Amino acid sequence: MNKKVIIVCGRLASGKSTFAVKLAGELGVPYFVKDTFKSALCRGIAIGDRSISSQFSAVTFNAMLYGAQRLFEAGVPVILEGNFVPAGVKPADEAGELRRLIEGYGYAPLTYRFTGDTDILYRRFIEREQTPERGEANRIGRAVALEDFEGWCRGLDGFDIGGEVIEVDTTDFGQVDTEGLVEAGRRFLGSQQK
Repeated sequence: MNKKVIIVCGRLASGKSTFAVKLAGELGVPYFVKDTFKSALCRGIAIGDRSISSQFSAVTFNAMLYGAQRLFEAGVPVILEGNFVPAGVKPADEAGELRRLIEGYGYAPLTYRFTGDTDILYRRFIEREQTPERGEANRIGRAVALEDFEGWCRGLDGFDIGGEVIEVDTTDFGQVDTEGLVEAGRRFLGSQQK
């Protein structure tokens, strides 16, 4: 058994999903990426407005927890990616729910917390909203002011489930040591649980 979980979380448009998929491929570990999971759940469903999309976000988080729990029961490592929120940001305390699940199964967590300059992340966010890959289920569907975006990012900064945390500043993707981050994940999976 290798009772380890890697959480990839943090600010919007900071490269979390891309990194989580790369990390999973390099480490050979099953993973859940919240936005692509949500798109899969919503395939064939018309998303009429943002409130319906928000409801599906809650459903997606619960479905990810269910899938993670099945893997935890088998004692295998897993990577969970998403813009998970701490208590007080949304009705659900996603950080608290993740912590309870991880502690309940005796798993050790490693968190990659993605950050970056909000002006740059905001530009990426606006560009990403226009791409077909974003999918209807994940689109905001309205103009978003920089101030709102900054508030959302600050709301995500408080995520904490314990364990080791690696801060990843993606203001400039060219400055990110992706191979070093993958190696840190490899070491974490290879280390003995305390």
